Parts: sequence; C-alpha cells; structure tokens
Amino acid sequence: MDNSKSEVNVNNTKATSNSNEYSADSIQVLEGLEAVRKRPSMYIGDTGLRGLHHLVYEVVDNSIDEALAGFCKNIQVFINEDGSITVIDDGRGIPVDYHEKEKKSALEVVLTVLHAGGKFDKDSYKVSGGLHGVGVSCVNALSIYLKAEVYRDGKIYQQEFSIGKPQGDVVTIGETDRTGTTITFKPDNTIFTTVEYNFEILESRLRELAFLNKKLRLTLTDKREKDENDNFREVTFFSEEGLKEFVLFLDENREKIIDNIITIEYVKGSVPVEVALQYNNSFSENVHTYVNNINTIEGGTHLAGFRRGLTRTLKAYADKSGMLAKLKFDISGDDFREGLTAVISVKVAEPQFEGQTKTKLGNNEVMGAVDQAVSEALGNYLEENPKDARTIVQKVILAATARHAARKAREMVQRKSVLSGSGLPGKLADCSERDASACEVFFVEGDSAGGTAKQGRDRRFQAIMPLRGKILNVEKAMQHKIFENEEIKNMFTALGVSIGTEEDSKAVNLEKLRYHKIIIMTDADVDGSHIDTLMMTFFFRYMQDLIANGHLYIAAPPLYLVKKGQQERYCWNEEDRLKAIEEIGKGKDGSVHVQRYKGLGEMNAEQLWSTTMNPEHRILKQITIESAAEADRIFSMLMGDDVPPRREFIEKHAKYAKIDV
Repeated sequence: MDNSKSEVNVNNTKATSNSNEYSADSIQVLEGLEAVRKRPSMYIGDTGLRGLHHLVYEVVDNSIDEALAGFCKNIQVFINEDGSITVIDDGRGIPVDYHEKEKKSALEVVLTVLHAGGKFDKDSYKVSGGLHGVGVSCVNALSIYLKAEVYRDGKIYQQEFSIGKPQGDVVTIGETDRTGTTITFKPDNTIFTTVEYNFEILESRLRELAFLNKKLRLTLTDKREKDENDNFREVTFFSEEGLKEFVLFLDENREKIIDNIITIEYVKGSVPVEVALQYNNSFSENVHTYVNNINTIEGGTHLAGFRRGLTRTLKAYADKSGMLAKLKFDISGDDFREGLTAVISVKVAEPQFEGQTKTKLGNNEVMGAVDQAVSEALGNYLEENPKDARTIVQKVILAATARHAARKAREMVQRKSVLSGSGLPGKLADCSERDASACEVFFVEGDSAGGTAKQGRDRRFQAIMPLRGKILNVEKAMQHKIFENEEIKNMFTALGVSIGTEEDSKAVNLEKLRYHKIIIMTDADVDGSHIDTLMMTFFFRYMQDLIANGHLYIAAPPLYLVKKGQQERYCWNEEDRLKAIEEIGKGKDGSVHVQRYKGLGEMNAEQLWSTTMNPEHRILKQITIESAAEADRIFSMLMGDDVPPRREFIEKHAKYAKIDV
C-alpha cells in the first residue's frame, strides 16, 4: 500500500452468457479508505473484540506521540453512554492549515489518507508508537461517525465524518486558550462482530502506557456505569518512576529476594534504552519487552541483547567471587533468568518487525545498545551492592541444580515422545487423521466423561485424553517436579511437543505438534473452573506459543436442558433458559422440565456430541493473550502463595460470578 490511496483487488471472474473475457472491467480499484472497509483485518488484526479495542489504541497512540515529543501531559478516554469513544489530549493539536499536495486541510488528510501523518516526518516525531501510519484514518473508515475537534492557534476547529467520508469542510466553532485534539468515534456495527467496549481491557492497556511513559496522566471514564455515589466509573494512571513501578506492580504477589529494583536508563546513538529488573523467589522468568510502547511478545534483538548482557555480567561476577568453584556442572544462560522479573523498553526511530504476529523486533543495532546498557549498569550495581549480588548468584546456583534435576525428568518426557517409538499415553484415544491442522484433542475432566466423549466423538479428527483429577499447580512447583508429574508428561507426549529450540533452550518446540486445536473440556462447576485455571496456568507458563498461535480453546457445555414433550432446548446461560421457557412453556416454569447439567457425565454420548463437540453447533472460547504482563500478574496472584491479593480479587469480581446456590 502506498500514498496513491488505492488498492487493486482482482476478482476471480466466471464466464457468463454475457462475457467470458478476463478484461480491464474485472479489475476493481478501491479508492481512499474503501480498502480498509473491504479488508479491515489487514489493518487492525480482526473484527472481533481485539480489533474493536485496537481502534482506541490507534487514537491514543497519536496522543502518546505528542507526549513522546514533549507536548502532551494528559490523555482522557471516555466510553460514552451510546457506546462511542472520546479521546482528549492537551498536545499541540492536529494541524488544520491547507495541504498543498492533497488540496485539502491537513486535518482531513490525517483522517482520510492511509500512511499520512507527522510520524513520517523526522522533524515532527523522533519516534512514534504507531506501526504503519494507518492509525486514525483506519478508525475513521471503520466508524459510522467520527468527529474531530482541534484546539489550536486560539481557535476551536471541527470536522465530522461518516464511514471515512467528510460530512463537510473544517469549520471554526469558537475560541479557546488551550491546545489539543478531541476525537469522538462510534464503531460501525456492520463491520465488527461486537461494538461493546470492555472497561478492563482498556484499563489494562492505559495502565501499561502510564508505566511506559512516566509522568503522563491517563484517565479512563465509563459513562455507562455509575457507583453507589452516582459517580461514573473512573480510573486514573500516573507513574512517577515508570518501569520501576511497573516491576513493582508485576511482582506484587511474589516475594522479592533483593532489596532494590535495578533500573537502567541509557542512550546509545539514537536508541534510548530503559530497563527495570528484580529477582523474586518464583521459578519462572517474566521478561516483558516493548518497542515504542508496542508489546513485542515474540521478543527480538532487544531481548537477545538484554539476555546476553545479563548472562555475561552475572557470570563474570560469579566467577570472580569464587561462588561457582564447588559446582560440578556448567551454569547455563537460563539459570540467570529464573525468578527474574524485568521490563525492557526501547525507542527506535524506524523499527523493523518480523515473526508470526509482527511483534518481533529485527533491528540489529538495538542488540548492542541494550547489551551495553545492561552490562555497564548491572556491573556497577553488583560491585556497589555485594549483599544483593551474592543473593542473586545463590539463586542462580539453586536454579542450575534444579535444572540439572529437571533435565533428567525432561529427557524422560522427550524419550516418551511420539516419534521416538515408545507410543502414546495409554488413556489417549487418538484420531485417524494425520494432518495436524485438521485434528483436535479434548482434555476431558475425569474417566467417566472421557468415556462418554470417546463414544460421542468423530474419531476421524477428534482425539480424547481423559485427565485424572486436578493437574499440578505449576505456579508453585519447581521445574523438575513439573516434568516428573505423570499427567503433565502424558500431555507433552500426547501433543507431540518438546522443550528447547535452537534459539531458546526453555522455549516450547511446536514443530511436531499433533493437533492444531487443543480443547479443555470440564464440568460446568467450581471444580471444572479450577481445572480450567490450572490448565491455562500450565499452558501460559510452559507452552505460551500454543496460546499465541491460537491453538488453545475451552469448550462450553450447556448449563440447562429445557424440555416439554418432544420439544427440547439446550441453554448456555440464564437468558437462554428464560427464553426457552417463554417459547416452549409459554412463560410458565411449571409447564416445562428443566435439567441443570453440573457434570459432563450427566449427558449421554449423543447429547455431548451435538452440544459440545460437533463443530457445526458447539461454542468454543479461544484463549488469547491481550497483555502478557497483565496475564502474568493475574496468574501469579490467583495461583501463587499469597492469599490476601487473591481474596481481594475474588471479592472485587464476585458480582460477575454465576454461582448455583
């Protein structure tokens, strides 16, 4: 896509009685923003919940760019009563003067031309949060209504749009002594599968942005909801110390083992590097990386530089201190990262992204910058804080000893892998299809439901793996205990995955993954939900790439069967139940029989197939990671040792829980 404002779409034309020619008439040119409306997923990822919220991020990113340039201190986001969004900032305001090349106002250019904006001009913005400069114009194209108000040069300017088309020219509607931009938009419900904004998703992103851009105030107000004092639901985020506070927030449910959070601020050439890190008593590595405020969940050169600098500096200190003298095996790079929580944020003028989801940084110059920053600052810290330095090295030695034990357990798992010839777990009922992309496996709670699922499945492409009770809580277990656990060994073997890739010895290797849909199927009760959470904790900590690649799902069995004579309706929630009673019982509870399913075993094979396993009728919830940092914090809080934060979380969210009394 370039600045010509058009995209060519070639239609596959079929011969008809009028024409069997493939001619110039077959070529369709999409003018202006029509391309965005035709293929929205190319620009915002998808047209579901994630894409809907992405619209808000695109507008907020423009305001963040003003903050990065030093002109914006406050950003306010409102979810309005009608479901529209308003974003207000106190930056310089989008220019409104005449754009010679485009023959229209600069404001209209920014809102109607793809790849237009100040971020392509090095003098306007040194770095920018937006990826491709398609931002606000995409939001405009996908909104049934958008209004831009600009406060600039003592005047208030306004222009309105509908599905990307101006509804008039820029007009002056008043005078002002402030500067900034206000964008209000309402997403198009013919494009998006849902147009209802989720407060928690926006809250999580704005909190993240506040930590990444210290001394910037971000406020989120929900005008759809009021508290007991008749005030709108509102949160404000402001971080004085940035990444240091981010690490504190991420580790609030973990016990730290060093007194201080190590902070690094460094500029090499044109690359500013910020790092904050802390060691805790957990067994996992929690490193979150950002480039220009974008969460690079696949890592990249900044993560490689961080790991290299950290390993080299700590290894040099440990060797010098003589603490490794009695160790009978080598220390690995992984050992230095166990129990580490870190946030790395770099600003790059022209980032190059690669990888599966375009969230892996490819700029080579960044590796050296981060490596040098970490080596220098961490080296100084270890010399100045010998007590903390010894604590970290002792943690590394403990990790190396545990890794040595875990390697033997892991080798047992690898030896039992599918292609090494020792076969699949005895309880797995495999499918006949060998194309992994067409296969799915159900992890089913209990032998009873597992038996029913085996009878009800389509054995061509559906495999069943019964689980014996609750699996190990991996949040509290050392790695060698995890790989010794029978249920977890069986899961690795059944899925055909192993631990260790060329790039990372701890990463999950999905090359031989046997099923592209992994479905957790449990009872619709408290125990079932607990098993779901234990399973998701395991996948998040040890097979995160499975989630990132869209392989993990949770099945949604029906809660009720409403029956009257030969008529029956399956219901997935209370609304469905009341609707079914209205339809087949004419609204009278007593005239119908309602069965509440508490366990999968209460359904026969045919019922389980038709409601929960048949791809044509079932409901599957796909597990995605919206924010890795927020997911990390919630898993450590829900599944860790610290009880008070968990209790507070449960009390806060109790109103959303659906409990049978």
